[in-house]
Amino acid sequence: MLLCLTANHRNASLDVLERLSVGAPTATRALVEDEFFVSGAVVLATCNRFEAYLDIDEPLTGGEAVAVESVVEAMAEASGVSADLLRASVAVHSGADAAAHLFAVTSGLESVVVGEDEISGQVRRALDAARADGLTSGELERLFQKATHTSRGVRNRTQLRGAHRSLVRLALELASSRVPDWGTARVVLVGTGRYAARTVDALRARGAGDIHVFSPSGRAEAFAAQRGLIPVTDFAAAAAQADVVITCTADAVVHADAFVPGHRVLVIDLGLPRNVDPAVGAVQAVELLDLETIRLHAPLEQFNAHADARAIVGDAATEFHADREAGPAITALRRDVLKIVDDEIARARSRGAGDDVEAALRHLAGVLLHRPSVRIKELAVEGRIDDARAALELLHGLSADAPAPVADDDGLWATA
Repeated sequence: MLLCLTANHRNASLDVLERLSVGAPTATRALVEDEFFVSGAVVLATCNRFEAYLDIDEPLTGGEAVAVESVVEAMAEASGVSADLLRASVAVHSGADAAAHLFAVTSGLESVVVGEDEISGQVRRALDAARADGLTSGELERLFQKATHTSRGVRNRTQLRGAHRSLVRLALELASSRVPDWGTARVVLVGTGRYAARTVDALRARGAGDIHVFSPSGRAEAFAAQRGLIPVTDFAAAAAQADVVITCTADAVVHADAFVPGHRVLVIDLGLPRNVDPAVGAVQAVELLDLETIRLHAPLEQFNAHADARAIVGDAATEFHADREAGPAITALRRDVLKIVDDEIARARSRGAGDDVEAALRHLAGVLLHRPSVRIKELAVEGRIDDARAALELLHGLSADAPAPVADDDGLWATA
């Protein structure tokens, strides 16, 4: 059984996430080595996210509840966070839901900035670290490989990868009716990540040159030096002189008390979740342009990209679960057919047949296995795997009760 425990920027404080990112790696090995029902674990820990993916041995009475409690206690102790606080900060996914969650995470759909591609590399490095420590399992390997494949599909088949760049441009187009001349406008940018860099490019394409940058995490000076910007350390003072403030950061939320009533300024909030308290829009002479407003003016395909990506993730999760369900049935059929082929090869060899006969027979076996294997997987997707099992028993006298499968090199299935 797959189990995922997740805490992220939506349901946990940055302090909890930071402690988990430090303490989680030391707890992971103990989970696999000391808990008899945990056969594998991969932990993804970043400043905005903590994910623990576990392969739980079955059958186990109350397995999910026992596993969750064990993981919470181990992580709490290793991270110096109270178990009660951690329970309140963690969401739990199991089975197909755990797969769907990982696929969405790897595709950037659960990130602070939706669609960002850094997370796919972080997921890959988390798996590499677990491999190096000997903590993965066949099921987790298959899960993470499918996640990487799904992430590529989202990037290649949707417009999500370029959505942020387009959103920035659209926001600046909407703002142009309020900014008479970008060349003379003073802009304060909040944020120093990749999204902020794209925003700088879009501003310069509009002719903006007086760009100041503020970083809640103290990275403004280095970011500004690389891009010829002006770093600022006092956001309120900078905002009091600005014509436009643009936010795109995961580090802070801008509140109304940072603005001077009566000073005319356009605030553009490009953060997701929002970087600007909606109360800012009520400050005298301050106009707030956020993603909800931008969404109303965006081309339909701009936001259809997210829906398309979610559909790809959902299909991938369904396929992953179906493969797991179909595996034992395909394994049983494959084993039966290949035994017949091996017997026939041995008989042909005894009569003087050569390698060409064996190759022909093995090719024929592959051809014969392909169509029923595909159909079994289709039935699994449709939720009719019991029909496939019944057919195998009726027509071949085969039982499909076998261990969970892992894919072998030729794309067929073998038992773990």
